[in-house]
Amino acid sequence: MKITLTTTALALASTLMTALPGLAETLKFAHVYETGHPLHQGALRVAEEVEKATEGRVTIEVYPASQLGEELALSEGLTLGTMDIIYTGIGFVSSYYAPIGMTDYPFTLRGMDHWRAFRGSDLLTEMKSELSNAMGGVEVAAVSYYGARHVTANKPVTTPADMEGLKIRVPNAPAYLIFPEATGANPTPMAFSEVYLALQQGVVDAQENPLTTIQAKKLYEVQSDISLTGHIMNSTLTLLSPMTVSKIGEDDAAILRQALVDNATRVTDQIEKAENELADWFTEQGTNVNVVDRTPFIEVVQPALLAADVPFSKEQFDRLQALPGNE
Repeated sequence: MKITLTTTALALASTLMTALPGLAETLKFAHVYETGHPLHQGALRVAEEVEKATEGRVTIEVYPASQLGEELALSEGLTLGTMDIIYTGIGFVSSYYAPIGMTDYPFTLRGMDHWRAFRGSDLLTEMKSELSNAMGGVEVAAVSYYGARHVTANKPVTTPADMEGLKIRVPNAPAYLIFPEATGANPTPMAFSEVYLALQQGVVDAQENPLTTIQAKKLYEVQSDISLTGHIMNSTLTLLSPMTVSKIGEDDAAILRQALVDNATRVTDQIEKAENELADWFTEQGTNVNVVDRTPFIEVVQPALLAADVPFSKEQFDRLQALPGNE
């Protein structure tokens, strides 16, 4: 009996010690981006900063390039507690709370000033709260700019007519179907990790992504033209599992949160700077970079944004459009 009680007491003590905040914890930070992308480099810096600031109580292992799954699988892992931190495109979490994906719809944002106004708005604050409720307490720790999406193909795409019949890879989220469908293209949802090979083998004719992603994913190697349609301005959310906060305790969670916010600011600045420089870099690589008059594209897409079946209300859309910037 004494031996049994002692064994039980030791097991209980071990369990309690594991659950105590402040002890060493290793967190999983997963995402789908290539190792050369600013988001991955930022995640590595977060790992360094947090380990140093917590004196080793919290370490972070970063898993890039879909090593632990694609966007939707990572979000599910976060709700189950098998992931601690993830990056995800704002449109992907619309499967949990649909209206938050509104800015992933084409031409809903007018430029960087408008994007910054949205990031700091009451509208986004309300949406983040609704998303957290829908995901069982998952926290939106930070919001960063991912970039303006442009079309790549083996021909220039400078008018809506150039999109007709084009088999174009898009992410597997409803917002990304609007632009190709409105312009007569054939949208083909496909995992991010499969895009390069699909373009190389001719499975799809085209794709669309920000310039930083086109560079990091080396998509310019298998496409002759980048056309600067700028049809969507993407945001990346950094999400934090509530179970992670319980594991590491509030003091270390505050350190982690600040590191994630600082990272989002740095990444935004890096991507904005890169967008202003990469067109010249692509030209040097032998890729054709085509300037695009976006007005005809906006006119073609506009009716779809006012349709009854969009997953956001007119009131939400009007609030977004009323925010200042890039008039």
